[in-house]
Amino acid sequence: MEAARALADLVEISPQIEAAAVVAADGELAGSLGVPEPRTGILARAVRELLDGAAAFRSDQGRVTQLHAELAGGDVFAVAGDELAIVAVARERATPGLVFYDLKRCLGAVVDET
Repeated sequence: MEAARALADLVEISPQIEAAAVVAADGELAGSLGVPEPRTGILARAVRELLDGAAAFRSDQGRVTQLHAELAGGDVFAVAGDELAIVAVARERATPGLVFYDLKRCLGAVVDET
């Protein structure tokens, strides 16, 4: 499934998600929904840098496959696959387990199409 359609489905089934983007391994944006246009490139680079930076702190040199950051007024979630990653901004008090599940399903739908 193309990224735009997968993201539209994600927001439809996960009402707690306000915005999301799919990012390639090189930091290029593959698609986004609800992210203001001037910020899409910044978001794409930031999520790749955050995932890569977090992996640098692992003692086993493994990669980081998911992140959750709580912010005032909402949360940011990221899930990384081999080639793509997905990042989402969720409303305050979102249920992390459900958000991660939905993000993994969405990312899987995009990967299956590529």
